[in-house]
Amino acid sequence: MGGNVQQILSMQAAEGMVLAKDVLTSDGRILCGKGTALTLPIIERIKKMDISWITVEGHPVRMEGEKSLEQELRDIEKRFLRVKHIPPLMYIKRKIMQREVAARQIP
Repeated sequence: MGGNVQQILSMQAAEGMVLAKDVLTSDGRILCGKGTALTLPIIERIKKMDISWITVEGHPVRMEGEKSLEQELRDIEKRFLRVKHIPPLMYIKRKIMQREVAARQIP
């Protein structure tokens, strides 16, 4: 599974969002498969079955307290300030920053 997915509350689901993971019933059966575009009837069915969380493609819902990409990258820079002279750690910092940027990109 790629990094460009988001787990949201089923009550945050909206028409057109695309499932990034199968939605399973409480007994483990597939209710909706990965890749399904959500419609109002599907969203209602998910809610009626008391499924609290679903995983969708992209990052369609802004969560409270969530940092912007710029804030996230600044925080990463700060965390690595004391180890600027250690090349392997700078490599790791670059990889973390690249992953953060890639996770926020809209397909």
